[in-house]
Amino acid sequence: MTSPRRPRARGAPLPALTRQAEDYLKAIYEIERDGDAAGTTAIAARLGIASASASGMVRRLARQGLVAVERYHGARLTARGRRVALQMIRRHRILESYLVTRLGFGWDSVHDEAERLEHAVSPVLIEAMAAALGHPTADPHGAPIPLADGTVDDARLRTVDDLAVGAAACVARMSDRDPALLRYLGELGIRPGVTVRLVDRAPFEGPVTVAVGRARHVIGIGVARKVYVN
Repeated sequence: MTSPRRPRARGAPLPALTRQAEDYLKAIYEIERDGDAAGTTAIAARLGIASASASGMVRRLARQGLVAVERYHGARLTARGRRVALQMIRRHRILESYLVTRLGFGWDSVHDEAERLEHAVSPVLIEAMAAALGHPTADPHGAPIPLADGTVDDARLRTVDDLAVGAAACVARMSDRDPALLRYLGELGIRPGVTVRLVDRAPFEGPVTVAVGRARHVIGIGVARKVYVN
């Protein structure tokens, strides 16, 4: 008697990973998203560790089928690695949204809290939080929240620095990694959904002047390059 055939799985189950491995996959995803090569130096800089440590972990992730290592390029996420990275990013951004919306945290203080919680919280709790929030599509900093199926609209955006003098655009997002920068932008009224106009640009990598409503602010070029616009 022939035994019944098992249905083919749509994808291999996600491996059980350490917190460190999950952080590496997130870092590689973010580097690739920004259009850069995910070499060990770039990964180490993103995570604040030594290049030698990054090299060893990348080799382990490659053995697990989560990254592919290419000569002269570095690590690229495989389909499985991308699934893990987006799962962690979804957790992080839902946690940030819940902390701000339901628990009253400031948008400048939630990144580190979410970093700690994202590795421990269960998928069931994450989905309950998402439902309680009405399934938000972006976190408090404007970053898109990946869907549960792993799809995300994470296209590269222009920054305020890319605008021509006189041009206006809607602020889409900014990084959540620097609390001081978020507080500074909040004081200037620069948040996702706000329209900014580039009024003037000083020569030789000098500061730019932006209009936010009726107010005008002079901001450094480094800040202008960290505010993403549509």
